Order: sequence, then C-alpha cells, then structure tokens
Amino acid sequence: MKIEKFQEMLLGNGLAHGFEDMEIYYEKSKRFACDVYKGELDHYETAEDGGLSFRGIFNGKMGYAYTEKFDHESISFLLESAKANAEIIEEEEQDDIFEGSDEYEERNFYSESLDEVSIPDKIDLLKKVERKIFDYDPRIASLNYCKLIDQSKERLLANSKGLVLHDRMNFLGVVLSVVVKQGDETKSGFTVKITKGFSKLNVDEIAKEAAEEALSYLGEQSIPSKKYPIILRKEAAANLLDTFTTVFSAEVAQKGRSLLKDKVGEKIAAETLTIVDDPFYEEGFASRIFDGEGVASKLCTVVENGTLNTLLHNRKTAKKAGVETTGHAYKSSYKGTLVIAPSNFYIKPGEKSYDELIESQKEAVIVTKLSGLHSGADTVSGDFSVAANGFYVKDGKVETPVKQMTIAGNLFELLKDIQEIGSDLYVSSSGIGSPSLLLKELSVTVE
Repeated sequence: MKIEKFQEMLLGNGLAHGFEDMEIYYEKSKRFACDVYKGELDHYETAEDGGLSFRGIFNGKMGYAYTEKFDHESISFLLESAKANAEIIEEEEQDDIFEGSDEYEERNFYSESLDEVSIPDKIDLLKKVERKIFDYDPRIASLNYCKLIDQSKERLLANSKGLVLHDRMNFLGVVLSVVVKQGDETKSGFTVKITKGFSKLNVDEIAKEAAEEALSYLGEQSIPSKKYPIILRKEAAANLLDTFTTVFSAEVAQKGRSLLKDKVGEKIAAETLTIVDDPFYEEGFASRIFDGEGVASKLCTVVENGTLNTLLHNRKTAKKAGVETTGHAYKSSYKGTLVIAPSNFYIKPGEKSYDELIESQKEAVIVTKLSGLHSGADTVSGDFSVAANGFYVKDGKVETPVKQMTIAGNLFELLKDIQEIGSDLYVSSSGIGSPSLLLKELSVTVE
C-alpha cells in the first residue's frame, strides 16, 4: 500500500478507535556502499530501511507504536499497540500533537544529479582514487579502506490537525585510510570527502590530499610534556564539538546535567566565538525543513560573540522554560522517541587561514586527530583527556609530527580561551562543524 493511502486510512481508523489527536512520522533511507582493494571491488552493499511511527492521544494520554509494513493488518496493530502503550504511561506532563507553524521555508536538499550517477561510475571513481594514491609515493604501502558511501533520507510527517510535511536529502562520501611505511616506521592518515555533487569530486585532488595526510605523520619525534598554545585543526575541532553538543540541549540542562543551565544571556566563551544551528546551510548534511514535531526549522544563533543566546528546545522544554521552541525536536529514526538534537551546528568561521594561524605562533602544537573522545570526555563537567595526533610548530612553521600525545582540558574553559578562529570551516556528515581554532593553551603529555 502506498504511504499516502496508508496515512489516510490510519488517521481515519484512529478516530473510530477513540483517538483524539494523531500523528504519523514516516522515514525511508537508502544506502549504497562499496570498497575497493588493489583495483578490484572488495565489498558491495545496497540497503533500504524504512517504517512509520504513530502517536495518538487516547483517554488523555499519548500512546506510541511503529511498523515497517504498510497493510491493513498494520493499521490494527498500530492502533491497538498505541492504546495499550497509552494506558501504562505514568508521566504527569503529557505530550500533544502540534497543529503546525505559520510558515515553512521552501528548500530542496536533494541532488537529482547525484541520483543519476550510475553505480559503475561510482565504483570507477573509487578505483581511480586508489590507483592515484598508490602512484603518488613509493612509501605508500596499503589502504586500510577505500570506501564510497551514497546515502539518502526521506521524511513525511502528517497529523489529524491537517498538517502534512515532507522533505528529503542525499549526499555521497569517499572515505580513505592510507598506510605509509618508511624504514621501521608505519603511519596512517584518514581523509573524508563529502559532497552533493559527484562532478565536484576531483580524483587527483582527493588522492593527493589522502596521500599527503598519511605521509605527513612520518618522522615523528617527542617533545617536552607541558602546556602549549594549541591549533585545533578543523576536523579535530568538529569532533570535540560533536562530543559536547548535548550541553546545549535544554532537556539535558533541565535535568541538571549541563553546566549551561540558567546561563542564557551570560558570557560563556571568547568574544570571537559565534555558534549557529543552520538547517538550511547549503554545504550541510543534516538539513531539514521541519523538526520531529513538525515545527518549522529556522536559523538559530546559539552563541553570539561569546554570549549564550539560547539553548536548543523542543516544545516541551520551551513550555517549561517559558520560551518559544527553537525547532530542535529530533527522531533518530521512525522507531525513536523525540529527543533534542541540532541540524547543521557549527562555529562560524573567522578571517585567518589555517596557514596564518600556524605562522602566528612562535611555539605551538597542532592537533589533527582525537581518539577516545566518548570514553575520555565528561559531558557534565566538560573535562576531557584524550589521545591525539599532530605536529610541533616552531617559529611559525611545522617542524615535526609528534609522537602520540594525550591532551587534557575543559570544554567550558576552552571556549573562553579561543584566541583566533580560522576561515576553513569543515562540516561532518553528522552536521557538526568547525573551522580550525587557536587556543591559548592545553596540557600536552607525550609518550
């Protein structure tokens, strides 16, 4: 049964079963992935996942259910399951069904041209990238992986109040891990290229970047363990921000698990720092027209010139705080319950290039990769101590790669210690992004 017909029958039958207000949330995702090894196709995967969740108010309580099937039996299953679920709900404050925002942006996040690229063309591009990498330098020994991922997602939200919303998005990524050897030394470098335009992928540029990234770690040396000015390269900065994104959630704050609770209107970071959540960012990969409750998405400046303007809200937390929702209700899938999460959440870039940040330092450490963030970071206190890779800077020049380090600090102190923000904004496939950041100092311990 087509989703539109299923939606109509489900909402109609729900009224007959005693539901007052109802909502359906439909999601379908497609994924193609392949791996190349020594010029041959090593792995090939196509997957499609989708389903529908139902929320409905029965006897004053909200019930939930979901299904992957769209037939007559599933309609009965959803209604009976939601009824049973509603009867055991004990929450004092009940959710409700949103009637809709006054206006929604008309945006298209879907690349039709990407859809038209054939699978053989995608595989051929990956084979060319691998060949170019091996040809780049004799020290290149192997690739841990040479992967292409093509992903799309479609959403539909409709309810008994007449609201019908739909959006979809897609992107393609090339993921490379290059292994290099020089004498007894073996190092690897990780490179990701994400795009909505297949024609933008340049084989020579991708191969060069991936090879140079790995080669740059050869010849590592030790440096004294102490506090250094830190250049947190864009990928590492985005990963760190991603780990601590929950501190900006009003739900987390209202539960007393964020130090940003009651800090709206206060300075929490350096004057140079502005963080936005932009659901319409053209280069973003978490764009959306509406949130998980059907609230219209909008540009949200979370931190402006160091001042916390707002936390991220859904309708429930906004009501509790006496403010308007920021449109950040989120479902991780059709099976998931509503939580709070950003869309394209990133630190606004500054004017200095990455090279200029390096040139400005008499002595510093560049951090390029962070490992163990989820086990080595405390999102409540903001403390972190994690393994890192990077380079030693002397007199404005990169002098040597550094043996694996441990860097330690506190997110909330780090935000206040940002001295410069680079112009090289990077946004990950999760939608979290940052340019390179120059920090006053962090504790660096070298093995």
